[in-house]
Amino acid sequence: MVDPELLSQLIGNIYDAALDSRLWVGALEQATQFIGGTAAGIYWKDITVQGELHYVYNVERSSVDAYFNKYIRFDPSLTAQFFFKVGEIYNTTNVLPYDEFVETTFYKEWVKPNGWADHLAATLDKSATSFAQFGVFRNERQGLADDEMRQRMHLLVPHVRRAVLIGNVIDLQKEKAGSLSDALDRLDAGVLLLDKHCHIAFTNIAAQALLDDATILRTVNNDLIAADPHATQLLRNVVVAAASGGDNAVGADGVAIPLSSKLGQNWVADILPLTSGARRQAGGLHSAVAAVFVRKVSMSAPYPTEVAARQFQLTPGEARVLDAVLKVSGVSEIAEVLGISEATVKTHLQNIFGKTGVRRQADLIKLVAAHASPFSA
Repeated sequence: MVDPELLSQLIGNIYDAALDSRLWVGALEQATQFIGGTAAGIYWKDITVQGELHYVYNVERSSVDAYFNKYIRFDPSLTAQFFFKVGEIYNTTNVLPYDEFVETTFYKEWVKPNGWADHLAATLDKSATSFAQFGVFRNERQGLADDEMRQRMHLLVPHVRRAVLIGNVIDLQKEKAGSLSDALDRLDAGVLLLDKHCHIAFTNIAAQALLDDATILRTVNNDLIAADPHATQLLRNVVVAAASGGDNAVGADGVAIPLSSKLGQNWVADILPLTSGARRQAGGLHSAVAAVFVRKVSMSAPYPTEVAARQFQLTPGEARVLDAVLKVSGVSEIAEVLGISEATVKTHLQNIFGKTGVRRQADLIKLVAAHASPFSA
């Protein structure tokens, strides 16, 4: 059973970290204990086999450096992680069979020496070329992720996602001089503070420009109104929940609410409750219960390997091999990059050939390139 008071306090600490990134380590420690792991991190990775750790709890710096400098290219989960939807929760066995995983170079040289057995993760944000992720490690004594761990992860992911998205926009611990209003006015993103009735208590310069334009947001009798009536209702629901039920009541509805705009422009609103923790004082200065961060996002085409993998119903292992074909040539080279045996590579290649109807690696490259075209079906 989950203690509601403990959960609410944890969620509040996660939201506090959105305003002060120094609090992330403590929030991750509490999240790790709540979910049932031994270490955790928030990081991003991209298709060029690079990445960066933003915040971490209980992982040695040397292990972090070893991963991003060497072992990321052997990570058997990397390609498949591009396929998961934002908010989706997955562990090692959702990517490949565990008996195959323990035979990889990645497991033998990086995972096992760290004493880990599994990694439960969720995608926080993604584009065609990169993704942000929140992950919790399980040690060998704890074993593979179970249903209870997934359920607890599910309770936290929407809040971690909201806090990370907002934290990417604002970093207030460097803005101690002057008022909160001065700090918010320096942001390029539009920020509005709302009271419990959705009346606007404060707008920064960028938000006022959006209201003056009235294309995606406008004000009627000092109420915040979105061009899309459905978005207006979602905004109101989240603000009311923040005012009446606190952090835990906000739930997942407030994450990246889409806002209508001109053709080719996409805007979203992220909502941060200001009703508890270190955020209460910031909201109290303006009688506000929530901060709304409005940002423009670009719509990107899916990762080409993902498109081909879905069309031809490739397994995660086959998708990894297909992705490797785009980067290196030859069975032995692919086996080295992926940290698997040449026999396994050959098996996956034969399955890929059978599903796609081509017979050469060069034809596979052409096939994926065709799926990368913006005019492909």
